Amino acid sequence: MSLDKTLSKPHFDQIIGGVQLEDGLAGVDALAYADSKDKSQVGLEIHSGKNRIVRRIFEHLGYDVKNLDRVMYAGLTKKNVQRGKWRLLSEKEIRILKYLNSSIK
Repeated sequence: MSLDKTLSKPHFDQIIGGVQLEDGLAGVDALAYADSKDKSQVGLEIHSGKNRIVRRIFEHLGYDVKNLDRVMYAGLTKKNVQRGKWRLLSEKEIRILKYLNSSIK
């Protein structure tokens, strides 16, 4: 993801520890600078499905998310899928998604 400015070390640490938002604590599983020379490029791993959670975390700390690119969702990646294109899911992927859905209930 691209931010409008460099992510400071104190804010980096605060995000790792969790950010208190209006609907509760927003925690992340992993956070890293995507480019060691450009600290406005960060990678983030979460498991929360709260609405606009990534943008809200950074906006709470005074950052504007310029570009957000989801690379994985529910174990599915966009590997080998061009922008604006789609692909059929494999039988195995469908089974995994059905299993994940049944475990949520």
